[in-house]
Amino acid sequence: MPQTDSHAKADLVLLLVTLLAAAGWIFSKEALNGLAPLLFIGIRFSSAGLLLLVGNGRQLFSKLNKTQFKKSLATAFVMAGALLCWIHGLDQGKHMATGAFITSLGILLVPLLSWAIFSNKIPRATWISIPVAISGLALLSLQSGISADPGQLWYLAAAILFALHFTLISHLASGISASVLTGIQLLVVGISAISVSAFIEPWPISIENEIVGWLLASILLATSLRFTLQTYGQSLAPASHAALIMILEPVWTALAAAFWFSETMTWSQFFGCTLIFSALIVSRWHWVARLLQSLNRLRSIN
Repeated sequence: MPQTDSHAKADLVLLLVTLLAAAGWIFSKEALNGLAPLLFIGIRFSSAGLLLLVGNGRQLFSKLNKTQFKKSLATAFVMAGALLCWIHGLDQGKHMATGAFITSLGILLVPLLSWAIFSNKIPRATWISIPVAISGLALLSLQSGISADPGQLWYLAAAILFALHFTLISHLASGISASVLTGIQLLVVGISAISVSAFIEPWPISIENEIVGWLLASILLATSLRFTLQTYGQSLAPASHAALIMILEPVWTALAAAFWFSETMTWSQFFGCTLIFSALIVSRWHWVARLLQSLNRLRSIN
């Protein structure tokens, strides 16, 4: 397959991934109408993890050594913390769209954590984007004075933990099969959430069919299919393509929230989200430049 066709296919696959991720916010919010937050996360991710591992059982036992397994578990517990914070933000927050943009701040925090933990150099674009993002976050809290949405702190905590998870994955998980690693992490997240839920949350005696439908959509579409397609799409294109397309998730989530829940934004929220999105673009500017250069080369060839 020619490189341009491969990249075009990857772009379409990754675009679908961002749409599935945005849909996952809707599925999850609806499912929370009949399930406690941690119980929902537990069922969703343990089921998705088992589905991914069923087809990769041979790799799990034959190619994963003890060191790799320990690293997979370590990163999985960080991912579990991030998702538990995220689901509490979704459950307690008043505004899904702003929550999506706050969670996306994890992208900006990766270079800072990589520097703090592994002494990696911080790109100049990060220093430019961080103040922009902080300004955007401040605008999201301007509601009749400075008062944060109850879910905003949870979303911010999730962003920090997602950034930590990404940082650890990039340094510790090299050589581990992506599908096996994802399956292990999703399963650990699910088991952790169910274990905590059993002690602190009431479990429903019965679940309505509608809630079961949203739960199945979360498991099959927003988790299993999404992560499978993401792994496949990232294998077809350079990091520059994936990095730029994946930041569209909060945009699609905001549009989905407006359509499905009739969410609206105040001007301060709109400008705050715009600043955060601008910061995401700035933070990945070197990839933007690479993409523009490759497009220019294609035009000159044609």
